[in-house]
Amino acid sequence: MKYALLFLLCTLPFLGYSQAAFEARTFVRGSDTLPYRILMPVDYKPGTEYPLILVMHGAGERGNDNISQLKHGSKLFLNDSLRKEYPAIVVFPQCAKNSSWAVMQFNKDSVGWGGVKFIADTIPTVPAGLLHQLMDSLLHSGSVDYRRIYVGGLSMGGIGTFDMLARYPNRFAAAFPICGAGNEEYATRFADGTAVWIFHGAEDKTVPTKFSQDYYKRLKMAGCRVLYTEYPGVGHNSWDNAFAEPDLLSWMFSFKRK
Repeated sequence: MKYALLFLLCTLPFLGYSQAAFEARTFVRGSDTLPYRILMPVDYKPGTEYPLILVMHGAGERGNDNISQLKHGSKLFLNDSLRKEYPAIVVFPQCAKNSSWAVMQFNKDSVGWGGVKFIADTIPTVPAGLLHQLMDSLLHSGSVDYRRIYVGGLSMGGIGTFDMLARYPNRFAAAFPICGAGNEEYATRFADGTAVWIFHGAEDKTVPTKFSQDYYKRLKMAGCRVLYTEYPGVGHNSWDNAFAEPDLLSWMFSFKRK
């Protein structure tokens, strides 16, 4: 108990007192471990089913400290009025170093993103596979409403969001990929059942804006309830803008699966 308290005191300056409300947990399957932070509803009642929100971080927050993944986006879900208006279980998992949320294959002869392939028809990466198993575990706990599961993420997590949608098309009610990328050929798998709000910076030099634009067009053609917001003059960091969108949570919570 003494060491747990010492760890909390050491991490509070980084997290801020409010962010420490995200409880640190680990999910273990065999020899694999997924660190994650979880925020429960303010007036959580065991046996009550709540929406579940999964938020995947970018490449810069990878590791096993179970802290860094809260750097972007977590403050939105700690807003007192929003927590009361939109009670939910919020999970921020952490991807291990030298791994990713999605399977990507790069053409060695290409430059930058040229020739990259996003593959959702193969075994997922270890962190992504663990995240899906964690989602199943939370569902089986009886505290999650299977009709109201939401997923989103930024940069590498935005790529992971598109990958999750392609792999598990019947799972999510809504998704919010931020400055992400994916194979738009998978759009028809989930277009009819999942609402999507895509965000990207118009001047993104890290992940080309074209990926989000192309995915938006394909989802639109497939009849998806899709929105696309592109921020003029904004580079790769479009997540600050996206998480500041006043209608993000109300939009997301307006959808549930049948």
